Amino acid sequence: MNDTSPEIESRLNKMIMKKSGQQRWRMGFSMFNMARKQVLASLVRDHPHLNIRETRRGLFLCFYGQDFSHEEKEKILKRIGLWKR
Repeated sequence: MNDTSPEIESRLNKMIMKKSGQQRWRMGFSMFNMARKQVLASLVRDHPHLNIRETRRGLFLCFYGQDFSHEEKEKILKRIGLWKR
């Protein structure tokens, strides 16, 4: 969904591009950290019984679950020690 008019989107892009690379980098990390906090909060709210390992698995699947096939996800999760046995 995109409900932003092309004019406003253009103005926003120009404002962002006026910032230094470091400022844009910080903005990106700030946005990622906020998204991570929101996902963690929803995991805790919806599944309060999860331990840290299961929470990390949930984070991975939320952020990257649609980027990989089932086999690839299984391989990655096994490699990082988060595969459900």
